[in-house]
Amino acid sequence: MLTFFRNFFKSKIGLAITLAFLGLIAFAFASMDVSSTGTFGGVAGGDSVAVVGDEKIGTAELQQAANDALREARQEDPEITMNELLANGGLERILDDLIDRYAITAWGEENGFRAGNNLVNYEIRNIPAARGATGEFDQNAYAQFLQSAQLTDAGLRQQLRTSLYFRQTILPAIYGAKLPESLAENYAKTFKERRSGAIATIPASLYAPSGDPSDEVLNAFYNDNSERFVRPERRTLRYATFGSEALGDRIQPSEEDIAAYFNANAEEFAARESRSFTQLIVSTRQGAEAIAARVNAGATFAQAAADANFRTTSIEGATREEIREQASGSEAVASAYFAAAQGSLTEPARSPLGWHLARVDRVTQTPARTLEDAREEIVATLRERNRQRGIAELAVTIEDRLSDGASLTAIAEELDLELQTTAPLTATGQVYGTLQRAPDVLAPVLNFAFQINEGDTEIGALPGGENFLLYEVARITPSAAAPLAEIREEAIAAWRSTRGDELAEAAADRILARVQEGRTLAEAVAAEEAAIRAPEDVEYSREQLARLQGRNVPAPVALMFGMAQGTTKKLEGTRDQGWYVVALETITLDELEENDPIIDQAKAQVAQAWSGEYAEQMLRAMRAAIGVERNQTAIDAVRRQLLGESN
Repeated sequence: MLTFFRNFFKSKIGLAITLAFLGLIAFAFASMDVSSTGTFGGVAGGDSVAVVGDEKIGTAELQQAANDALREARQEDPEITMNELLANGGLERILDDLIDRYAITAWGEENGFRAGNNLVNYEIRNIPAARGATGEFDQNAYAQFLQSAQLTDAGLRQQLRTSLYFRQTILPAIYGAKLPESLAENYAKTFKERRSGAIATIPASLYAPSGDPSDEVLNAFYNDNSERFVRPERRTLRYATFGSEALGDRIQPSEEDIAAYFNANAEEFAARESRSFTQLIVSTRQGAEAIAARVNAGATFAQAAADANFRTTSIEGATREEIREQASGSEAVASAYFAAAQGSLTEPARSPLGWHLARVDRVTQTPARTLEDAREEIVATLRERNRQRGIAELAVTIEDRLSDGASLTAIAEELDLELQTTAPLTATGQVYGTLQRAPDVLAPVLNFAFQINEGDTEIGALPGGENFLLYEVARITPSAAAPLAEIREEAIAAWRSTRGDELAEAAADRILARVQEGRTLAEAVAAEEAAIRAPEDVEYSREQLARLQGRNVPAPVALMFGMAQGTTKKLEGTRDQGWYVVALETITLDELEENDPIIDQAKAQVAQAWSGEYAEQMLRAMRAAIGVERNQTAIDAVRRQLLGESN
């Protein structure tokens, strides 16, 4: 339940949407059980998997949701397959999520809550990734965000609308859940609980057979455990990179372009005067004139300013226009600064900032430049502009051609690009069966390359934006169990490990039986023929476990805190590594001090759990009020389609 609430504020779209409460998109609704009631009059035909109120959830929507869930899961586990995602009720959890979203919207609309277009537009405008360089909403940035998040405008709007209903209906019901002081103290006392006992470890390796199984036994083991030998999906990519070299001579400006640029920027090449100043700004004309009088009497400008409690600043190489801009548009200041001779003081001049007084430190005259003088600079500027524009236009042209069905080979030949082919790659970026990694240039697109279909060709910008990558999925080798003939030794090793684990479990059962007969755990272990290490005495408090926050808590210790005093239980280890026998001997409670910080921790933790419970109860009530029906036949059909099974 705590996990439910902690996941409550996470987002499925990703870090790009940092808006509060978009966590509904990945809300852990799957922990709830939605009952199917009534007949399926509203799910006529086979194109709907459920009906929520008057709204149908289509098979295509459920299939898309499953594919989205797989893509999201692959961000944490790149090798996860659809089979693994749908195992143990995975498809039902995905459908539950869809049903709850529909139920929140339907219940909200039915009860007078609103999430209109204006509210949705407001949420979209506040998406950071949808803003341009000015910080305002930008349509192009929004389009890029949708593309990178693999969303449509309609899909995002629906998610935001659901989020708005959630914030109006469920959030107020769960916000601020509070635990009474007396309950908090009682709950906090459990943190002071201390348990001691003993743990016996029974390694599977002690019982694993050393010989080989018969062919019949090995074949049966392989058939019963084929999922253990599943190879990950592998993809072979073909790719080529290109940059401005693909533009050839197109980036070279013509004589007409050079002349046009020179004429359009005549001021840049005209004669100009720039000046460097030491200046100060005072509030009154009298103050400026007093400082000027002291300088004219022989004091330095800096000393005269310091005596009046002012500090001078320096301006280097400024033009008349730049001085006017710095003086908040004051032409009087600009005129005064550029009328004085080098080494002299300017006349006091006023701007909205105050009265300006400056010493002219240096005057630099830059003569006018002819077209020939500026040619090299202009050519370099135009070449870079043509390169940036040309490479962007070429990328768009290639993207359009790919959309029209052009092949990677054809485009590579036209651009004289060298195509390269990778070895089979896994989703983790490794060359299958080796420790080698995929070429670095593919790293930015590798995740997406494992989401597109065989034969699909894509184009993407490489980091820096100066080069592009063309690539296609040349071949997909689906995830499947390897043939036994190819992995015989691996299968034999797995059989030995499994058989050893089975025999270790039998030993654990024998030890348990001896303990139940009245022997101590140490005596029961010593009675085994195998050389099992003597049980380890352990003692832990719940406070110690809480500090670990679920990390590195040994599984037998966790079991010990779920047992009754004086009992003994067995526990399976991980990956056929053996078994544990856990004996809990004593349970004691340490004293709880007055105003112990643990009391506040108890309040926070239970309040979180209560908030999650409130949310579950309200969602159940919403579903009951709206009405939910499921079409199991259609759900099963979607499952078969996702798993590639024939209907």
